[in-house]
Amino acid sequence: MIYEGQICRAPMERASFMLPVMVGCSYGRCKFCNLFRHLAYREIPLSQVEAELRRVRDMNGRPRRIFLGDGNAFGLEAGHLEKVLDMIRGYFPQCEAVNMDATVTSILMKSDEELALLHRKGVRHLYIGIESGLDDVLAFMEKDHDMSQAYEAVRRISMAGMIFDAHIMTGVAGAGRGAENAEALAAFLNSTSPRHVVNFSMFHHREVPLYQHILDNTYRPADELENLWEERRLLELIKAAGEQPVLYDGFHDYIQFRVRGHLPVDRGKMLDKLKEAIRQYEHRSPVYSYVQGECPHLEKCDGLQKVWDKFSCFYSSESL
Repeated sequence: MIYEGQICRAPMERASFMLPVMVGCSYGRCKFCNLFRHLAYREIPLSQVEAELRRVRDMNGRPRRIFLGDGNAFGLEAGHLEKVLDMIRGYFPQCEAVNMDATVTSILMKSDEELALLHRKGVRHLYIGIESGLDDVLAFMEKDHDMSQAYEAVRRISMAGMIFDAHIMTGVAGAGRGAENAEALAAFLNSTSPRHVVNFSMFHHREVPLYQHILDNTYRPADELENLWEERRLLELIKAAGEQPVLYDGFHDYIQFRVRGHLPVDRGKMLDKLKEAIRQYEHRSPVYSYVQGECPHLEKCDGLQKVWDKFSCFYSSESL
């Protein structure tokens, strides 16, 4: 199968076989996102999906984990997903888990019976774009949920036996609201116990609707220093439920900074690393993550320097 668009998946899935079941994103309205705006959304016919499974099997592929792409594979109807899962089991009976991205709404649109069925068929791990802990921010960014719905979606997939990772974004709440957002996110994360928290600190892309809000001053972006302070406050507050630690991974690709570890055991080391990064930026002119172009070939608007190169790429198709 010829892959359309750029590869986008969580770093935890870099060893999984990526099986496209859609092109683009079925939602596609988040104001900050440019990942799929150049693609016309469509579902990939089941015949093409099966042909790809057959191709991999005939090449002696034996994947134990499969990641369904692209932007929101869990948004497919339950019956359609069931057919994909049955084909996967037919071609790869040794497959232990089928994972994919999900939105809160794509979860809530499925009945408890459908969620349980999908789990029985092999769905194990969902990656959910929570982004912010503040309802007004979610509404402004045109996310497809509020926080009460996020709590409900996590409760229901947990009842079905699935686990989830929470994807968040420092900087999404805008200037002056980093600490407020960190505290709201920590309350959600401590209540829902994700297996993994991934922070993709926010880019401000020139070609998405949010950029117009920056130009007309209806949205004031946070600079990278505030984003680091926000992340530090979040790491101070995240707790682990029981004996299961929380794996945290924070990407600040614009300034090429990353902090990663298990909470609470690595909290001290992670906070020390953030303290040093904060020290480097607190006496400099503000740095804003303005970018243009398509991932993974994003460029900084200041001087057209590439965001990633082969030595510093944290999260892009090259690093996967």
